[in-house]
Amino acid sequence: MSSPSTIKSLPASGAEEPAITIRNITKMFKRHKSHEGILALHDVSLDIGKNKFVSLVGPSGCGKTTLLRMLNGLIRPDEGEILVNGQPPAPGPHMGFVFQSFRLLPWRTVHENVAYPLQLNGMDKAEIHERVMRYLDMVGLRKFAESYPTELSGGMKQRVALARALVAEPDILLMDEPFAALDAQTREFMQFELMKIWHQRKAVVVFVTHSVDEAVLLSDEIVMLRPRPGQVSEILTVDLPHPRWDYDARARPEFVELRRHLWESIKEMVAADPQSEFFNREGKTERSAAED
Repeated sequence: MSSPSTIKSLPASGAEEPAITIRNITKMFKRHKSHEGILALHDVSLDIGKNKFVSLVGPSGCGKTTLLRMLNGLIRPDEGEILVNGQPPAPGPHMGFVFQSFRLLPWRTVHENVAYPLQLNGMDKAEIHERVMRYLDMVGLRKFAESYPTELSGGMKQRVALARALVAEPDILLMDEPFAALDAQTREFMQFELMKIWHQRKAVVVFVTHSVDEAVLLSDEIVMLRPRPGQVSEILTVDLPHPRWDYDARARPEFVELRRHLWESIKEMVAADPQSEFFNREGKTERSAAED
């Protein structure tokens, strides 16, 4: 079957200077009590444009989270270069990070958790309060400002974590499978909330997910990585119109075909990867069926 029209490789660079530039990065991790390392990423190059929502997808262990942490400066590449708005990456208020686990401080109220990054930056108390309440209102938690994390549901905790990442008004928001621990219904509501917040703020979002449905629903562009050592397999454009909460995006043919292409590609990569526990599983199944 030919590739659908929604799938197309992006140029290495566009007319506008990208927000994030990744050039030929390689990263190896040392193994405990072993002279051999694990090559997580190899010769990865990628441009991420301004105001874009970009998802990283691929088989487990392909280096998605490693790449995300490099964008924040938490991990340095062994080779290659990363530039964020023209500068080497470094943690700071210009860059928000939302983890899969909520990482809320249990002894602090919702207000105090969200205020924490602003307090570290020495902002005036009155300005902190105004900013915190604005973002709690944005994620629908104004009424829970004085509650503690133990009093919140999982979805509410993740909204607090999102507000905390947004409150410093970062230019770039990095998200590492932020909805993976949520039930299906809450996850869908959070996807819509994130789309609405991104539509208001238009920051760069780099989003790691194992869900191809989630990637297609949320993204402008999807970067698919190969199995370890991670390399860029494809860069795909999602042509579904915004805002996507105004219609059933999942019912559109473009969504269905792009999702099919992503899932089939990942499934083939996993089945062909000697490191995978599913290596050649499809071939064995087909041979068994033929023998029967």
